[in-house]
Amino acid sequence: MNSKKTVTIFSPATVANVNCGFDVLGFAIEGMGDIITLTKVPKNGIRITSITGATLPLEASKNVAGVAGLAMLEYLKVDFGFELQIKKGIPLGSGTGGSAASAAAVVFGINQFLENPLSLEELAYFGMKGEVVASGNEHADNVAPAIFGGFTLIPGYDPFEVVSLPTPANLYVTIIHPHLVINTKDAREILPKVVPLQHAIQQAGYLAGFVSGLYTSNYNLISRSLKDVLIEPYRKELLPLFDKAKNIALQTGALGFGISGSGPSMFALCKGEEIADAVSEKLNSLYQTSEIKIDTHVSKVSEKGSRVISVYEE
Repeated sequence: MNSKKTVTIFSPATVANVNCGFDVLGFAIEGMGDIITLTKVPKNGIRITSITGATLPLEASKNVAGVAGLAMLEYLKVDFGFELQIKKGIPLGSGTGGSAASAAAVVFGINQFLENPLSLEELAYFGMKGEVVASGNEHADNVAPAIFGGFTLIPGYDPFEVVSLPTPANLYVTIIHPHLVINTKDAREILPKVVPLQHAIQQAGYLAGFVSGLYTSNYNLISRSLKDVLIEPYRKELLPLFDKAKNIALQTGALGFGISGSGPSMFALCKGEEIADAVSEKLNSLYQTSEIKIDTHVSKVSEKGSRVISVYEE
């Protein structure tokens, strides 16, 4: 019998879309994430008792974590429920997977209490149910890497499938987070409903090239494939100094530069920590000349996803 009473889970921040993989490609970041403590209780359902680090609804049906957890509990038909304490470590509306991290932490945590745990792929399926609250639709390009770690690819949503991709050993990321808020729903509404055939062909080639580059640790191919002809031309207009920042990052040696999720965060993938640090320094200098404050974060692409950080047993 499972004797766990309380479990605390960490789920990492993530970058989604990754230029060429809109709604299907993402990766995890080191050092940023959400922490959720789940306490098993006799009463069915989910009750959120506290949220720190952000102002969010305590009502489970209006909270990303609550909705994901409720969907999983409904499927499991268990005779118990949970109280949640949520500690947000990812800024709201930052484009680094804050909603996904909370959803991932809850479903990963519930799984710790099961005699027959669900697979990571099944957890990603229930995790993305919470994304509807934040973006208006189900997508797993943040939730999947938050659970699996590393790079993940969603080959399809019907049926739902997650593929864990290899992470080259020397791949680093620089995150640039302007102090702006972009609503994910708004960022989706500005996108075209129909795209030119030639652009669709180009984007498919970039995604295939990028995945191949990961498998072969071919940094040149990764760099050539980190392009986006479908989404970036529209969303970059929401981000002050985007083109200047991109040019500086590439000139400094970044493999590629793009919008993290729906923004406002941007990211630069780099070969090695030295280049990632240099990109961070140069972009800090760029934004110091403007009225826009930014934070930067440099880390390896994290191969670790959601994980247990403490357990209390009855």
